[in-house]
Amino acid sequence: MSKKSHILISFILFFVSVNVSAQMHNPVTWNYTAKKIADKTYEVHLTASVKNPWHIYSQSTPEGGPIPTKIIFKKNPLVIPTGKAKEKGKLLQKHEEVFDVDVKYFDGNVDFVQVVKLKSNVKTNVSGTIEFMACNDEQCLPPTTVPFTVTLQ
Repeated sequence: MSKKSHILISFILFFVSVNVSAQMHNPVTWNYTAKKIADKTYEVHLTASVKNPWHIYSQSTPEGGPIPTKIIFKKNPLVIPTGKAKEKGKLLQKHEEVFDVDVKYFDGNVDFVQVVKLKSNVKTNVSGTIEFMACNDEQCLPPTTVPFTVTLQ
């Protein structure tokens, strides 16, 4: 086998092992629920459970730093979202030398709560995606996008 072949095989094996390792390690799990709070008005809860020592970032983490959590709701003609999703959890902040930015993040659990109003009393779904990045003190996993669907009844 030539030297180039050895280098190519080593290169491929390295990336396969990194990819498999990242897929096996998932420090964040999500739960999606809806709570009726008034006539035709619901709170949609997108709750992240983050394993120690990992954390995910606030929606308001400034540019130049890690990827902030981003929630995108698919358009539904029966549903009107009101405002931006609120974050309920212990918000932490620290200066990250790597990015030279003050980052905002959550350890443990964080609940992203979006209030939505129905145009009429019908059963429908709210769906979309959540993009987030999980990091610990040693590494960051690639940004992840997860889909969600919540039934409003």
